[in-house]
Amino acid sequence: MRPTPHKARVAGALVAAALAAVFLPGTPASAEPAAGSAAPVAAACTPAQSVVNGGFESGTSPWTQSASTVITSGTGQSAHGGSSYAWLDGTGGTHTDTLSQSVTVPSGCATATLTFWLHIDTAETTSSTAYDKLTAKIGGTTLATYSNLDRNTGYVQKSFDVSSFAGQTVSVAFTGTEDSSLQTSFVLDDIALDTADGTTTPPADATRTPSAPAYTMSLSSNTAGTVWTGHESVTFTNAAATALSEVYLRLWDNYHGTCSAPPITVTNVTGGTAGALSVACTALRIDLPGPLAQGQSATIGFDLGITVPSGADRFGYDGSFSMIGNALPVLAVRDAAGWHLDPYTNNGESFYSLAADFKVTLDHPTSLLVPATGTSADTAGSSGRTVTTATAAKVRDFAWAAGPFSKVSGTSAAGTPVNVYSVSGISSSSAQSMLSTAESAVDAHAARFGAYPYGELDAVIDNNFWFGGMEYPGFVLDLVSTTALTHEIAHQWWYGIVGDDEYNSPWLDEAFTDYATDLAQGKTGTGCWSSVSWASSAETITDSMAYWDAHSSRYSTVVYGYGKCALHDLRRVLGDTAMANLLKSYATSHWYGVSTTAEFKAAAQAATTTDLTSFWTTHRIDG
Repeated sequence: MRPTPHKARVAGALVAAALAAVFLPGTPASAEPAAGSAAPVAAACTPAQSVVNGGFESGTSPWTQSASTVITSGTGQSAHGGSSYAWLDGTGGTHTDTLSQSVTVPSGCATATLTFWLHIDTAETTSSTAYDKLTAKIGGTTLATYSNLDRNTGYVQKSFDVSSFAGQTVSVAFTGTEDSSLQTSFVLDDIALDTADGTTTPPADATRTPSAPAYTMSLSSNTAGTVWTGHESVTFTNAAATALSEVYLRLWDNYHGTCSAPPITVTNVTGGTAGALSVACTALRIDLPGPLAQGQSATIGFDLGITVPSGADRFGYDGSFSMIGNALPVLAVRDAAGWHLDPYTNNGESFYSLAADFKVTLDHPTSLLVPATGTSADTAGSSGRTVTTATAAKVRDFAWAAGPFSKVSGTSAAGTPVNVYSVSGISSSSAQSMLSTAESAVDAHAARFGAYPYGELDAVIDNNFWFGGMEYPGFVLDLVSTTALTHEIAHQWWYGIVGDDEYNSPWLDEAFTDYATDLAQGKTGTGCWSSVSWASSAETITDSMAYWDAHSSRYSTVVYGYGKCALHDLRRVLGDTAMANLLKSYATSHWYGVSTTAEFKAAAQAATTTDLTSFWTTHRIDG
């Protein structure tokens, strides 16, 4: 997003204690067959998921709970998936809640893995004392203990190797305890115990899906451009070997309203059955008519309503000018971690999505200009109205604005059409300056990372934006600021073209974008570390937005500042030419794809004979 951001998450949960080896009763560890007898035959593995009703969507059975209110679909917390979850504690008084289920871990399997999704919120203010605790156990073994110190904004998946319990029937149990004051809520969902024989594909494979989405929208606005209604459909393909039984739509801008009066409404769903809203009403599950096998495609459609709230925000109206970012429902991503249903963050971005094609038709009053993602063409509509049709290929989202903007246009030296739209109060000289900045920035970034592929580039300028600037494919929001606009345009490559999981790896777009901004402005990062100060020994450049939402004052300093400084240091290790070649080849190899920290570290190591292990450790780049 912005060169002036703000939030964070606690640095990681407690690591599980190692499980001791367990042998079946009466069977010595080194037993040998008796003379003349045949060697015992190992039990064949039948891969299975042993926890029943792990998402709590089928009532309470076979769970045992300390109170009938532990498993719930009520308000106050949100499910990770579906509508139900288990809520332990949260009373603010001395209290203990328990949740357990007896499971049988199959014999003969190479792996057995217990996973669950955990969300912790607390009213405790301490940063050092664990007053309230959740203990996770299997059989008599404690896997981990969490506390109010492990608070997080959204769910985090926990995973434990429980292979040593093969062939046993044991209890999977959770116990939450609170002290006499200040609540801590431990919220669990999607508990699973998966086994595999080492040759079969696990239930959640690593392929990102649904892939190749193609969105078609037709929307019409009211007179002011603050209310849009119409229809959206999306066709997609399951790229994964594991079948798709459902998909999720992210209704991100419901963060800006309430679940009782959401600004984004989806009704009359076709091609699937709508479930309950979850994740504070920003996720909508759509159950497909039947499992979608690998390579098969499907289409869902629905009526869509968008009501823009008041405020100079990335989704909001400022006087006569509406900014409509993240308003179109887009498909969530499923990969090896499962469905990515992270919460909205107002401090940065949560918008992990795959490259898609969009065709969006916007019917609006002719008095309103409508800059948008993609290449736009206007045709006459009904009396006093214009129909703007915007098309965009291989973009991760679509955004637009509507208002009586002033517009100046130009073309960069390399041939990219650039339009600057200004709200009232922006001088013509400022608008012209921003046009020149945009033209030079798009060419500078293209020369370093690869040609700009999105046709025209639109920038909307409003000095009332509280957040500095915000990027969307082919469309940015910004203040009158040369540095900020150069930064937002660099995002066309770092997150727009080279995607990443913005919630869990924000440094992959923000640090790389700030580094690109420095290069475009001729800055070398001299003195980067002159006032470095880490908040704790656990804080890292690669922490997720859950951490930064809990440590908002650290987000800009670490992710933007220390992140780009680390890249400047890497350039000094590799050399200017090798670093330039690394980033251009890395962008090319991830063009329209998704970058991970591990992949970038591997690419950097391949670019030098210097062992970078200590570099990553020193610079706190984990993953």
